[in-house]
Amino acid sequence: MAYSEADTRSKLIDPSIKESGWLESNIVREYYFTDGRKLIGGKRGKRYFVDYLLTYKNTNLAIIEAKAESKDPLDGLQQSINYAQRLKIDFVYATNGHKIYEHSLLEGKGEFVENYPTPDELFERKYGKVTPKAKDVITHPFYIEGTMKPRFYQQIAVQKTIEAIVEEKDRVLLTLATGTGKTYIAFQIAYRLFQSKWNRDNSDRRPKILFLADRNVLKDQSMNTFNPLEKDCVEINGKIIKKRGGRVPTAGNIFFAIYQSLAVEEENEDDVTAYYKQYPSNFFDLIIIDECHRGSANDESSWRDILNHFGSAVHLGLTATPKRDDNGDTYKYFGEPIYEYSLKDGINDGFLIPYKVKRIQTNIDEYKFNPNDIITGELDKQIIKLEQFEKQVVIPKRTELIAKTILQNMNPMDKTIIFCVNQKHALDMKISIDKFKTIKDNNYCVRVTSDEADLGRDFLEMFQNNDRDIPTLLTSSKMLTTGVDAKNVRNVVLTAPIKSMTEFKQIIGRGTRVFEGKDFFTIMDFVGATNLFYDPKWDGKDEPQAPKGSKGKGKGTAEGGDDPEPPENPPKPSTNGKVSIDIKGKKLKVINIETSYVGMDGVPLKTEDYLELLIGILGKFYNDEDGLREIWSNPANRKDLLNKLKEMNIDESQLNDLKVIFEAENSDIYDILTHISFNLNIKTRSERVFAVEHSEFIEKHHNEKAKEFIEFILERYKKDGVKELDEDKLGKLVDLSGLGSVREVANNFGGIPQMRDEYFELQKEIYR
Repeated sequence: MAYSEADTRSKLIDPSIKESGWLESNIVREYYFTDGRKLIGGKRGKRYFVDYLLTYKNTNLAIIEAKAESKDPLDGLQQSINYAQRLKIDFVYATNGHKIYEHSLLEGKGEFVENYPTPDELFERKYGKVTPKAKDVITHPFYIEGTMKPRFYQQIAVQKTIEAIVEEKDRVLLTLATGTGKTYIAFQIAYRLFQSKWNRDNSDRRPKILFLADRNVLKDQSMNTFNPLEKDCVEINGKIIKKRGGRVPTAGNIFFAIYQSLAVEEENEDDVTAYYKQYPSNFFDLIIIDECHRGSANDESSWRDILNHFGSAVHLGLTATPKRDDNGDTYKYFGEPIYEYSLKDGINDGFLIPYKVKRIQTNIDEYKFNPNDIITGELDKQIIKLEQFEKQVVIPKRTELIAKTILQNMNPMDKTIIFCVNQKHALDMKISIDKFKTIKDNNYCVRVTSDEADLGRDFLEMFQNNDRDIPTLLTSSKMLTTGVDAKNVRNVVLTAPIKSMTEFKQIIGRGTRVFEGKDFFTIMDFVGATNLFYDPKWDGKDEPQAPKGSKGKGKGTAEGGDDPEPPENPPKPSTNGKVSIDIKGKKLKVINIETSYVGMDGVPLKTEDYLELLIGILGKFYNDEDGLREIWSNPANRKDLLNKLKEMNIDESQLNDLKVIFEAENSDIYDILTHISFNLNIKTRSERVFAVEHSEFIEKHHNEKAKEFIEFILERYKKDGVKELDEDKLGKLVDLSGLGSVREVANNFGGIPQMRDEYFELQKEIYR
């Protein structure tokens, strides 16, 4: 009798691996490398794993696909090659315990082999002959603290970077989606280089590393991540330099600064010199540039002057945005990324949170001149388009409408970031939220912009603290687009048009971080910005593009203590300045809210696509209306169907949204499903209740109290829907009815089992 797969592994495959010199410490069995896509109700989708992962000297070298003794060893080869490509592993083995097939991803082909290669053989096939020093750097272990260790893509990013640095590559770029832990990756790279004493001149010393950011909030977050190396970390800022009599700090190994601090010019008696020029040009071995797409690589930027000064160091750029026409100079400077991990990858692997999109349209998304309105200033045109609002034309009542709509479409204590056109708009939005909020706390909604300085940063810190509810809403313009690590953000609100794909990706990333009990976040879009989701460039790899013309020089701040917001590039205002319009005689209102859900390809499903997906899925559960009725009219079967749909990314809130699409808010989901599946007319819950009330079902009960209880249940169903008919709701319905205890009400039916049976029969009658 042939061995099962488990026996094949233990009796045939394990001994064979060990015969080739692989120790137990080199073998990881059932290596799960994804967490499974987040689903509604705290559930997860499928997790991906390989049967065996072979590691040696802290490097992942091979995976083995195991089949039962009786199976063809090549059965799972293609899937294993796909996994190996994702894991950036060069060798795949497929076996049934007797035959071993080796596929080399380096050569793109394979063959049957007698034995597995030894660890040293496989290591040399991957890396070739390397110097002892290079080998030490490549194989140095990660920093592991407790159970926290790098995820598979973080391991790849670190390893690829270390290998590129050892191969003496001067410019290195990593592109990973917001929320995937770029700073943690930077720390692991720095830690391994630091511990293995890598440096540019191959001497026996630890490297000097500079971590460069363009916002204090990003620099501070990074210093926290680098805490295990705290005693070797040094901050560079204006206050510290002034305390040192104008001299920059040099003692230490890992330095943190924002560009603005280093670019400040210090006036000496002899000349005027920027602080960074006090450092010898070869002082640093590695410079890590955080959010490097934000101007550091621009040819004419003063930030670029800093990088040029330290030109002998390795420059490692970190960015969340693949190549676009608005960040081409970044890719021109650093070259193609050595590793990319997209938002779509992060969501599908379960390391980032999926989103749903609410596209909200109002009847004032465009303004047409009306002589009844009170206009302060002069309008250049009779028609004002959406993109001109707040920059050239302010309509206070529109701001109030949006504020009211935001509050109506969120749970009151859900952490929310509202992106506004500029700092003044962010203040107007905060005031409008205050006008309509139900929570009295003065700091429920706060503005966080560069004008708020330290106060804004304090509010941001409080917002990021997951143990605090207040502040709940932040209004901002550009300051929060990057690097703000707030895990429990439930809503990202867009009230400013966004034309840049780079900026759009950064803003979406504010909501994607994983948090306990958070199954998705919502993007509320008042300006059509989410049209960018349907751009072919949204989440794929791009063709190389020629960089556009360069921008002007950056400017520093005297202390390096403030975080100036990036330039907003507003269109030229009219010669009359900003126009304010007080609209008279027209009721402003929301005219449409379209909800869509992100599909596996990272693009929100349009209504017709969603319905097509739904019809295809529903067909797996029933063939005709009788089949659906049988499922739906039994509470246990209904719950089972809804749970199965959840696992396929279709939750009850999505099904309820279909009622809005079909203008059937007072109907049952059952009627929506019969309409979608079989094109039947949609009945309201009132019509269903009316049919039961005029059937023989109620009249067969001679006990008036029994009739009264059935009528009470029908009223609850008519008012609140099918959730009132769940299997576990019967006791609660008895309590709410006020007709007595469970036993007293049950006696009217002849006992508790009979009352329960009648509860189930009533549901069959409702859907008859």
